[in-house]
Amino acid sequence: MEAKYSLTDLLYLMQCLRDPASGCPWDLAQSFKTIVPSTLEEAYEVADAIERDDLVHLEEELGDLLFQVVFYARLGEEEKLFNFNSIVSALTAKLIRRHPHVFPLGALYSGSDERNSGLTAPTGGVKKQWELIKAQERTEKGKRGQLADVPSNLPSITRAQKLQKRASQVGFDFGSIRLAMEKVHEELAEVEAEISLLESADGHLALGQELGDLMFSVVNVCRLADFDAETLLRDTNKKFEKRFSAMEGVIETKGGKLKDSSLHDMEAVWQQVKQFD
Repeated sequence: MEAKYSLTDLLYLMQCLRDPASGCPWDLAQSFKTIVPSTLEEAYEVADAIERDDLVHLEEELGDLLFQVVFYARLGEEEKLFNFNSIVSALTAKLIRRHPHVFPLGALYSGSDERNSGLTAPTGGVKKQWELIKAQERTEKGKRGQLADVPSNLPSITRAQKLQKRASQVGFDFGSIRLAMEKVHEELAEVEAEISLLESADGHLALGQELGDLMFSVVNVCRLADFDAETLLRDTNKKFEKRFSAMEGVIETKGGKLKDSSLHDMEAVWQQVKQFD
C-alpha cells in the first residue's frame, strides 16, 4: 500500500534536502533567484494540464508547483525572513481583507455565524471593490503609482494586458472595441510605412518599435472583448502546431519530406488539414 504523506511530511522533507551535512547538493546550491525559472515552468505546466483537460496529471503538476512554494519558504526560514506558516497567515489575512462582502467583520469563519453567508453582491461590484482594496494596499506599501507592482517578469502579452487594465481603472482607455480596433488600423499603417524604409538600420529599428505598438494595440482589443490575450495566443499556437504536424504527416504518408516540398505544395495540404479542425 502506497504511503500517505502530509504537508508536515513535505516541509520536513524540504528541511532534509537543505540540511548542510546530509542534504542534496543540488538543493543546497539553490537560492531565491536560481529557482525562479523552475517556478515559472511549473506554473505553465499546471496551466497546460488544465487547458488540455489532463486532469489525471493535474494533481502531479499542482504538487510540483506547491513544492516551489515550500522551497521558497525554507529559504526564507533559513535567512530568518519568513516561513511556511507566516506565508499561510499573511495570505489568509489578505484574502479576508479583500473579501469584506464575505467576511464583513474581518474575521475568518470558524464555526460561528460571523461569516456573512447571506450577503450577495453583483460580480461587477465585487470586482470593483477588490481593485479598490488592492489600490489601498499598494498605497500602504508606498507604491503610489497606478502601474506600481505590475510584475516586470510576466510574459509580455500578459503584462501588456495587466498594464492596460490598470490604466483603464482611472479612465485611460478606449471605451469600446471599435475605437481600440481603429488604433490597430493606425498602428498597422505605421508598420506598413516603416517597411518601405528598411534600407537603413534606423528604419529597421523603427519597424521593430511599430510592430511592438501594433501587438500592444491588438492586446487592447482582446481585453475589451473580455478575452485573455495570453490564452488566445496559446490556443493559436496549439492550433498551428496541430495543423503543421497534420500537414507533415500527410506529406510523409505520400512519401515526401517537408524540406523537399515547395511552399505551394505545403499550402495545398495545409488547406486540406484545416478542414478537420
